Amino acid sequence: MKIFFVSLGCDKNLVDSEEMLALLQKRGYTFTDDEVQADVIVINTCCFINDAKEESVQTILEMSEYKKEGSCKALIVTGCMAQRYKQEILDEVPEVDMVLGTTAYDKIVKAIDEALAGDRKVETESLNVLPKTDAGRVLTTGGHYAYLKIAEGCNKCCTYCIIPKVRGRYRSVPMEQLIAQAKDLADKGVKELILVAQETTVYGVDLYGKKSLHLLVRELCKISGIRWIRLLYCYPEEIYDELIDTMRDEEKVCHYLDLPIQHASDAVLKRMGRRTTQADLKEIIAKLRMEIPDIVLRTTLIAGFPGETQEQHEEMMAFIDEMEFDRLGVFTYSQEEDTPAAAMPDQIDEEVKLAWQEELMELQQEIAFDKAQDRTGNIVTVMVEGKVADENAYVARTYGDAPNVDGLLFIQTAEELNSGDFARVRITGSAEYDLIGELAD
Repeated sequence: MKIFFVSLGCDKNLVDSEEMLALLQKRGYTFTDDEVQADVIVINTCCFINDAKEESVQTILEMSEYKKEGSCKALIVTGCMAQRYKQEILDEVPEVDMVLGTTAYDKIVKAIDEALAGDRKVETESLNVLPKTDAGRVLTTGGHYAYLKIAEGCNKCCTYCIIPKVRGRYRSVPMEQLIAQAKDLADKGVKELILVAQETTVYGVDLYGKKSLHLLVRELCKISGIRWIRLLYCYPEEIYDELIDTMRDEEKVCHYLDLPIQHASDAVLKRMGRRTTQADLKEIIAKLRMEIPDIVLRTTLIAGFPGETQEQHEEMMAFIDEMEFDRLGVFTYSQEEDTPAAAMPDQIDEEVKLAWQEELMELQQEIAFDKAQDRTGNIVTVMVEGKVADENAYVARTYGDAPNVDGLLFIQTAEELNSGDFARVRITGSAEYDLIGELAD
């Protein structure tokens, strides 16, 4: 039987999808990229913000058509939306057979068996559970890089965020499991590990009584075949000295940090339930740049949080102008039901949110384009991602570029390169966020 699998949302959700794919492959299922040919369709959903929710709903409705008028015999919905709106999905979309919550994805094979046998139900587990599968993962990232999800859930409870309610409290994956998984990924040809969680910086506190991300990273650095280790989603207030030292001293650790700050006005940060002030952020950023001078810092912002004023928006603009982040993304505030922020007064009009978002991104463009131009003449190590069709050129990433969110480097060469190769490249120019270069060796 053939399965068509759709994975929506974040890279953490993608790891769950890859584990489900491995379980299905172990059971003997094959996969198809044509939904028309599928006997079973699985949708791993997201509902973090309204746009993600709408995409999930639309995908479920589109796939339900193949259940009505196609070869599809079972339609399964998993992930965050399945956890949040489990009964509603079953009630509103009669074509859906099974709904699996965020901690029940390890039961995907059982769910399909039951759906094919005619059952129709919701399957959930306690949000305190940490699913564990022994089938490995079917990589969907090309094979030369992979995400390593080191924890599940979150304890921060920011006022705008639904994640603790759909993913549960923070649970670290035991270090021995992560090391075993990383070794398996390395054996499959993975050269870059990208560590992810809702927050990576407090890894191990629940298991070992202290922050242990630096200890995990040091162990991962010992694995043969792994060339780069990248850290995402490090909350600024949780950055600690041993982690900075490890990033600086371990050669395999990319001098790159994703540091979500969300805003820079103390008043807005307080309403968001964040645990930093603007002064704290400046201090943390200064320390990182002092200890690791070539560090690339990425951050994300929310424009139009309830009660935000023009003055507070301008305060954030001034902060971004001063800090000059290397990478930056901006979301408009999404009013998510069952969150404290959704009930706050002074919700901002969508037009204002979009205008503020545009102003922030225009400012960041100037910063990013100038930084890209300033790199002309530098020699950098890059990972090759693939060939540009019909051209003597390849797409690559530097240590300062995470997949799918940051810029690219285009190598102009007639030499043959393979995805996953590392090369030394001289930067010869830039095109907006992207770089252009030639082989240096």
